[in-house]
Amino acid sequence: MGVLDHVSEYFDCSHGSSKRHKSLQTVDVRVLIDCEGCERKVRRALEGMKGVRDITIEPNAQKVTVVGYVEPNKVVARIIHRTGKRAELYPFVPYDVVAHPYASGVYDNRAPTGYVRNSEYDPHVSRLARASSTEVRYTTAFSDENATACVVM
Repeated sequence: MGVLDHVSEYFDCSHGSSKRHKSLQTVDVRVLIDCEGCERKVRRALEGMKGVRDITIEPNAQKVTVVGYVEPNKVVARIIHRTGKRAELYPFVPYDVVAHPYASGVYDNRAPTGYVRNSEYDPHVSRLARASSTEVRYTTAFSDENATACVVM
């Protein structure tokens, strides 16, 4: 670093008092919703939250989707605090997103139809579910569905 770099730090006003703006994001939360009263209670808890733009509740999937300028952990904490219900970030993703949906730790009987457990962030999931591109290449090389598979087969 030169002298100009040191001097410019003293005159830089951009990082001192400016607020970091939150980005628009979609947060999926898993909440046990038994009846319309539970649904109404969760909706009211989230409507008063600053930054919330849209709330979608799917009672059959036990899923609440919040769109807005919010942080995921604050949404979960707000639901727990205001409703007294157990809430967590939604652990399931659509079936098509996961490379190996039937690997141990990914397939879950409690998941809604068409969904499996998200294997990217869970360290307890088997390695097959998070296979690297090299592993996938070797395992699919001998597949019957692969038209350019080995001619020995």
